[in-house]
Amino acid sequence: MKPAEVNKRWEELQQRIADDFDNEKPDLKVMLFLIGVQELGQGPRKFSKRQKEELMHIANCKLFSKMGFYELEGLDQDGWPHWKAVKPIPNYTLLEQEMLIKSLMVDYFDEIDNPQE
Repeated sequence: MKPAEVNKRWEELQQRIADDFDNEKPDLKVMLFLIGVQELGQGPRKFSKRQKEELMHIANCKLFSKMGFYELEGLDQDGWPHWKAVKPIPNYTLLEQEMLIKSLMVDYFDEIDNPQE
C-alpha cells in the first residue's frame, strides 16, 4: 500500500473502532493494547501497567510475525502467548515505522473481519 492509502485506511479503522467503543479515535498505543487483548483471548478486564505493556508487546510480535520477524513459541501457564524473534527488524525511520505499523494494523483488522480471505 502507498502511504496515502495506508493513512486513508488507518483513519477509517480509527473511526470504526471509535464508533464501536463510543469513544474518541484511538492512537497507535491504544490500538496495540486492543490487539494485545484480542490475542490474549481472555476478554476485557482490568490490567496492571506491566500487563498493559506486555499486551502491547504481544501485539507488536503478532503484527511483525506477518513479516517473519517473530514466531509464536506457545502459551505460558496463565495462557499468555510468548514469541521469539527469528530475525532482526531493520532500522526503519520513525515515519517508516509508523507507516508499517499502521499498515500491519489495517491488515490485522481486515483479517479479523474477513477470516476466509
